[in-house]
Amino acid sequence: QLVESGGELVQAGGSLRLSCATSGRTFSAYAMGWFRQAPGKEREFVAAISGSGGTLSYADSVKGRFTISRDNAKNTVNLQMNSLKLEDTAVYYCASRKRPGLAVTGVAKEYAYWGQGTQVTVSS
Repeated sequence: QLVESGGELVQAGGSLRLSCATSGRTFSAYAMGWFRQAPGKEREFVAAISGSGGTLSYADSVKGRFTISRDNAKNTVNLQMNSLKLEDTAVYYCASRKRPGLAVTGVAKEYAYWGQGTQVTVSS
């Protein structure tokens, strides 16, 4: 089970920190990702992190502004979002690879488990 939190309304240029809490398995073995979906658009990759946290991947659109991290002791994965832009407005989803040890990927269909999403709205 994946549960996202932290989404809210924020002004452009501001920051937010999203969290995804997991339960029920050996969290540190699973690569995790963040995706987002804006109204009328397809779900797109934002960032991903390996089980150990040693491998990170970002979409070009968020590089330098967003940081993905994980706390395996607390079974959480976080997304720190800085310098937010209007185009960052979307529902943000946390996702997990299906099996332990699978690599980081930006392909949504490679993730088997998804949270319900948290809304991030950036206003001008």
